[in-house]
Amino acid sequence: MDTGTFRGLMTLILIFAFIGIALWAYSKRRKPDFDEAANLPFADDDELPTSDKHASRERDSEAHSRKDRGDKKL
Repeated sequence: MDTGTFRGLMTLILIFAFIGIALWAYSKRRKPDFDEAANLPFADDDELPTSDKHASRERDSEAHSRKDRGDKKL
């Protein structure tokens, strides 16, 4: 296999990879995820993204334990 054939095959592989990524990015199944990511800068600081539910439960339990002890929130 000579250099020209190798370069042609690499170009073909990269074209298919580009088309695959473009189809993935513009698929209707990904739209809700991308819409949520696009609105993150506008989210209220008190609200957490939906994927961070575990962290919010930990923070809530920590706040309740501080309240029970009478500590002030820092």
